[in-house]
Amino acid sequence: MEVKTDDEEEKSPSSMEQPLLLGHYHNQFPPRLRSSNVTSQVALVGAKVCPIESLDYEITENDFFKQDWRSRGSFQIFQYICMKWILCFLIGISVGLVGFFNNLAVENIAGIKFVITSNLMLARNFGMAFTVFALSNLVLTLFSSVITAFFAPAAAGSGIPEVKAFLNGVDAPGIFSPKTLVIKIIGSIAAVSASLQVGKAGPMVHTGASIAALLGQGGSKKYGMTWKWLRVFKNDRDRRDLVTCGSAAGIAAAFRAPVGGVLFALEGLASWWKSSLLWRTFFTTTVVAIVLRALIDVCNSGHCGLFGKGGLIMFDVTSASTAYHIADVPPVLILAVIGGLLGSLYNYLLDKVLRVYNVINEKGAAYKILLACAISIITSCLLFGLPWFAPCRPCPADSFEACPTIGRSGNYKKYQCPPGHYNDLASLFFNTNDDAIKNLFSKGTDTEFYLLSILIFFVTCFFLSVISYGIVAPSGLFVPVIVTGASYGRFVGILLGSRSNLNHGLFAVLGSASLLGGSMRITVSTCVILLELTNNLLLLPLIMLVLLISKAVADGFNGNIYDMIMKLKGFPYLEAHAEPYMRQLTVSDVVTGPLQFFNGIEKVRNIVDVLNTTRHNGFPVIDEPPISMTPVLYGLVLRQYLIVLLKKKAFLSSPVPTGIHAFGQLCADDFAKRGSGKCDLMENIELTEEELEMFIDLHPFTNSSPYTVVETMSLAKALMIFREAGLRHLLVIPKTFSQSPIVGILTRHDFMPEHILGLHPLLYKSKWKRLRFRVSNLYKDFRSSPVNGVDLA
Repeated sequence: MEVKTDDEEEKSPSSMEQPLLLGHYHNQFPPRLRSSNVTSQVALVGAKVCPIESLDYEITENDFFKQDWRSRGSFQIFQYICMKWILCFLIGISVGLVGFFNNLAVENIAGIKFVITSNLMLARNFGMAFTVFALSNLVLTLFSSVITAFFAPAAAGSGIPEVKAFLNGVDAPGIFSPKTLVIKIIGSIAAVSASLQVGKAGPMVHTGASIAALLGQGGSKKYGMTWKWLRVFKNDRDRRDLVTCGSAAGIAAAFRAPVGGVLFALEGLASWWKSSLLWRTFFTTTVVAIVLRALIDVCNSGHCGLFGKGGLIMFDVTSASTAYHIADVPPVLILAVIGGLLGSLYNYLLDKVLRVYNVINEKGAAYKILLACAISIITSCLLFGLPWFAPCRPCPADSFEACPTIGRSGNYKKYQCPPGHYNDLASLFFNTNDDAIKNLFSKGTDTEFYLLSILIFFVTCFFLSVISYGIVAPSGLFVPVIVTGASYGRFVGILLGSRSNLNHGLFAVLGSASLLGGSMRITVSTCVILLELTNNLLLLPLIMLVLLISKAVADGFNGNIYDMIMKLKGFPYLEAHAEPYMRQLTVSDVVTGPLQFFNGIEKVRNIVDVLNTTRHNGFPVIDEPPISMTPVLYGLVLRQYLIVLLKKKAFLSSPVPTGIHAFGQLCADDFAKRGSGKCDLMENIELTEEELEMFIDLHPFTNSSPYTVVETMSLAKALMIFREAGLRHLLVIPKTFSQSPIVGILTRHDFMPEHILGLHPLLYKSKWKRLRFRVSNLYKDFRSSPVNGVDLA
């Protein structure tokens, strides 16, 4: 088998494989200082390329901040703590209601469509049945794609990559806006109801995160609707905690799995965690579970239309409590290995499809909508046409429900079969994904599906889930992977037949686990979610084994699907581990310039000129004689602070140090960070010539204790500090005091492989690389000689 590394794969990419992360390099500087330390990074968010910013989870400890906290009494501190819990409670209620509404809408819209189609099939009017089925799917898809393309492009896709990037410190504009939230909810309902092979779990995560972000903003200053008692939450640190709670609530609402939601946020989304956040996240998902349980009980009384008769939020699947023996382990191991291979293949194909879709989407909104409509037509043709190739089966005599199923959800779809018979493939295709999962997971159904029907269903789901994700509509990957894996597990169970003590429903659960582990590489949270779905603790050892093996096998070929999508979108995501070649570099090897800094007391004209000519977000503040004996690094001042000072005209007539009491016209609310992608602009500030000649004392507004590293520190160690502390700026100081008090500033861009390998191209040939197997070269292995070993770090 040919072995290549990640770096070798990126050495000569085709035009479609170029990373979307960009940086502007300036040739007028020396090679070591050739690029700006804060470049203009862009990413693909939704359907357009836009600039992105980093978030800063560091507390700005300046004199103004300290004075503001000293002025707060015990009541204000108690209010701050209580408001965090109240916001978590509101997030839980809101996400629970939205999750219930989504399922209610999907169950009734899709249910009406299936009932009308089934009635036409009973009347033997097959042509009209297909027309109604395909046309309704097309209209729903068209509606979802149009509102997404024209009103909120950031609502397209799953939303999990955007949330994961945000919790890592990447601020992509528009992903948490009210418009994105509304379109995400409505578009997801329409896309799932259109029988597209997409899920609602990913959009629910994005929805929960958006609700949390909007509640944390405390209203809108633009429309005069703001709550002053929420101003303390207008910072990246508190907003990150709320978004974490909201994303966990989204998973809890999608699967009614509160513990699984907490673990999913911890394992798959959050880059930073603490015990207090764990408690608040668990409280939020508990509220979601209680809300859903109460509303489901209402629907079970028959007041929600078709909802409650088919795919409940809680699948209520209970596989048979069959004892398994050591002889059952080898088939499970084989199932896990194949699941890992299928999961890596799934990621590989989806990566290629998304690159093709990106080329199509660049042509404009019309092409995006046409692509979505084409996928809808293909889906309708396959779902309606393939059951005709499945033979009819006689209804089982011991069935607990009506057979055949007519006019409602169920396991026994009549389709074109004669009385007393049902079409097993139509029972899977002519249902929502929730019902299909329920049918595949259920116990006592070993004789209800033909081997050929399960094989057709697996191949179709695998194909449709690959081509359906990436259209301009809210669409998730979690549920399609579950249903595809369940059909694969069923297929293995039928093949083994009586040679195993495990029933086919149990094999379906293990198949879902293997494909989830192979594609998403999330183990602990997936295990708990499946256990909460199936309500069977006896599955725990087998699910754990399957997840571990499938993930280990798939990791040898490519990364998890959400990381691949983030890379395609251009999000500068910082991994939890450093690339091996980063251990060979020091921070001075990647620090770039030119470095812009201010004096402790700076002239207004100089500040305006620097802000107008750079896009830097942070500037070192250096005290020089006569304020200090020698040049001293006082701290770091943020761009938004400087703009506020210019806007409020907090000027001095002479360069004399002042205290914080000289700025009585300023309050802490002036420096509160606004919502994502919103900030004051220099173009809105007008100053006279006289004001430009005045001065600003930056000391009260400068973070006097920024994070610093010495220039000889390894880049790998600096990355760990940068990521774990949630920084936006990391100041580099010299090894000796004979130089300037600061060497440069490390930002997120300086840790990106594209930037590092651009500065040091010889690292392409370094032996310090990760091992990957190229799927495209598997067939060459039988004709080629063995490859020499690769040295690993």
